[in-house]
Amino acid sequence: MKNLQTVPSSIGSPIKKGTAKSGRGNKLVPYLFIAPHLIIFLIFFAIPAVSGIYVAFTKWNLYSAPQWVGLTNFYEILANKDSTFYFQLHNGLFNTIKFVCFSVPFFIIIPLLLAVALNTKTYGSKIFQSIFYMPTLLSISSVILTWVFMFHRNLGPINNILGLRTNWFGQQPFTWMAIVIITLWWGIGGNMIIYLAALNSIDRSLYEAAEIDGANAIQRFFKVTIPGLKNQLAYTVVLTTIAQFNIYGQPLMFSKGGPKESTRVLMMYIRELAFGSGESIAGLASAMAVILGLCIMAVSVIQFVLMRNKD
Repeated sequence: MKNLQTVPSSIGSPIKKGTAKSGRGNKLVPYLFIAPHLIIFLIFFAIPAVSGIYVAFTKWNLYSAPQWVGLTNFYEILANKDSTFYFQLHNGLFNTIKFVCFSVPFFIIIPLLLAVALNTKTYGSKIFQSIFYMPTLLSISSVILTWVFMFHRNLGPINNILGLRTNWFGQQPFTWMAIVIITLWWGIGGNMIIYLAALNSIDRSLYEAAEIDGANAIQRFFKVTIPGLKNQLAYTVVLTTIAQFNIYGQPLMFSKGGPKESTRVLMMYIRELAFGSGESIAGLASAMAVILGLCIMAVSVIQFVLMRNKD
């Protein structure tokens, strides 16, 4: 009988160093891909946010070393009714919330209706999509300069076409109406594009089945379109609310916070305290920014919970 030659087994044999290094290298690859995003997040969000929260508990003028004062800044803006900063926080936050309530519903409804109307293969629909989206590419300075002329009391086409003599810059509620109109014109294109993309993902057979069952256009909109866009609606509601809480440029450049500080939002007070004329009061400004951030978080959480429960 021929001697059977046994093949040495590789089980239990030592792993080559090159193979081990290659395995560790493969594990590091995902971290290399996310590293740029993490670095940007740390530099431009996490570190400034933590620093801002710390400064809110200090007295700081941006030049000397911050002095820890504990909750003094928060007492000054939340409880000391005789303080000017108490008025600034409450007036600015009230005006900010007012603007959010005025603008957010329009930022959801109007882009949704535009998306439904333009979600066709009709000739020219793409052109109108581009027209509605183009203002989002403009800077706030160019937008305000354009609309300041549009709302001019004597030379503006709005008053002349409508036969009005309205002072849009210094008379309420017209100043708020003008600011909301400007903001809508500037920003509805973003939400419209999101809804257009979502509409294309809805199964067309659902509309055909609803039409066979006798549903009219309005019923198909509420029974098929809205449920098909629930995730996108939740996303845009939260992000739009956060964006409108950070309003700054429109009331600053259009009405300069007037009339009688009725459009002076909280971001304007924060900027003036930290970087305005005179000595900086960065600690109080940071405390106001923390209050604003907590309001944004609270509203976002409430919206998320309500929409999740509704789903």
